[in-house]
Amino acid sequence: MAATGSEQEGTRAYYVSTPIYYVNDAPHLGHAYTTVAGDVLTRWHRQRGEKVWYLTGTDEHGQKIMRTAEANGVTPQEWCDKLVEESWKPLWEHLRIANDDFIRTTEKRHTDRVREFVQDLYDRGEIYRGGYEGPYCVPCEEYKTYGELLDGEGEWEGQKLCPIHKKPVEMLKEENYFFKLSAYAEKLLAHYEAHPEFIQPESARNEVVQFVRQGLEDLSISRSTFDWGVKIPWDDKHVIYVWIDALLNYATAVGYGSDQKKFEETFPADVHLVGKDILRFHAVIWPAMLMANGLPLPKRVAANGWLMVGGEKMSKSNLTGISPHELTDHFGVDAYRWYFLRAIAFGQDGSFSWEDFSARYTSELANDYGNLASRVAAMVGKYFDGALPEATGHGEAEQAIADGLARAAREADEKIGEQLDFAGGIAAVFDFIKQVNGYLTEQAPWKVAKDTSAEAQERLATILYTAAESLRACAVLLNAVMPESSAKLWETLGAEPALGPLSEQRIADAGQWGRLPAGTKVTKGAALFPRLEETK
Repeated sequence: MAATGSEQEGTRAYYVSTPIYYVNDAPHLGHAYTTVAGDVLTRWHRQRGEKVWYLTGTDEHGQKIMRTAEANGVTPQEWCDKLVEESWKPLWEHLRIANDDFIRTTEKRHTDRVREFVQDLYDRGEIYRGGYEGPYCVPCEEYKTYGELLDGEGEWEGQKLCPIHKKPVEMLKEENYFFKLSAYAEKLLAHYEAHPEFIQPESARNEVVQFVRQGLEDLSISRSTFDWGVKIPWDDKHVIYVWIDALLNYATAVGYGSDQKKFEETFPADVHLVGKDILRFHAVIWPAMLMANGLPLPKRVAANGWLMVGGEKMSKSNLTGISPHELTDHFGVDAYRWYFLRAIAFGQDGSFSWEDFSARYTSELANDYGNLASRVAAMVGKYFDGALPEATGHGEAEQAIADGLARAAREADEKIGEQLDFAGGIAAVFDFIKQVNGYLTEQAPWKVAKDTSAEAQERLATILYTAAESLRACAVLLNAVMPESSAKLWETLGAEPALGPLSEQRIADAGQWGRLPAGTKVTKGAALFPRLEETK
């Protein structure tokens, strides 16, 4: 599962994390969406030649996990072990997620460091004992304010509901320990102003800023009514609030308190990818915790939107959870990875439909991209016995393609590598693919081939070289998104003997024209994206 990547000794890693996911159930499309986005981002930076660290994992403590385990007649640890090994890890392997680590919050490497971190805060005077009473949403594992609750209707008439899960909250009254979060409001606002890129997208940033400007209350960081969690080091009657425990995975997984060299070369994260419903934890509580302990803050917290089905956020609780396998079985893994990042602007809500997926697959993957690869390989095989011919007549039409490639490579690198605009970066590559298809239509090599004159054959060679060289670049630029089909295309073009493995091709070189040498052995294999079978 782990990826090797380039290992430049002593250089700082480009560090990306997903949220660690609750293991109260099997993963659905929403979980996979964020994880695939992180995988594409980190694969892209690896292809830049950078040292990369990609972290994902599971959040295994808290009341929700405890109740789920009890309902299934097993211990919380047994429940977590089963879900992680039978559902979560296998799915990431299936989706070709190249994470460098998988952190579980029940691991000793994590729990020991959490206790140390919280003890440090206590010793610094950042934590005190107090009492709390208020509405609590167990699925969110979060205290709610009365102002954000919804009025229940129907079976929940007269009750107050969580605005996210649409289920009644519970009234809790406990003696807890509190973190002095309120003391960090001004410091957080100053950081947001000095680093406007810290929270993305801008709409999410504005919401967080407004929330903090209203003033922050101190945060309850312990629970005493159940014991499934990390014990407070100075008072074992309390367990640490699950969110404090969970957020610290970003530090414990990269050596906090155990491997200083690794910690310094990795921490803080360059990008925390999170769902917008957990943004406040990552953009308010997490940086305040780091400030309180004298640690550097992440560079960017990027919130993706919700995947919607029938107007509802995708989740198990509202019965819109869909297994990724339902889609990969029909469309394939590469198409799955491509579709959600291509069809939905990262940071915004997006609706999924089977019909839209089918239409985009057929139009862009099968017809535009896959058919281009098949046509070019077939013509090189038919007209030049599979040996890529040399281009001797690079003219205005070919220069337009070379310029289009340079533009597409530059735009894709900026959008995917820097802006996290996956849809925009992928669109830049597919606009180039459309340009190459248009070039072939205009140049009509199948017509040129009918002329056996030397001049015509030279022209035919130039046309087919131009198309094949374009595909060489596409394989590199789409490798992070669709690694399996890109590898097949690389093999079809016979590129590895001349240029080396696809994984070693650099983004900076992808847009340079003429890298694929004449003479490579081009072979026509199976379709990159076969026609879809009709569903019943």
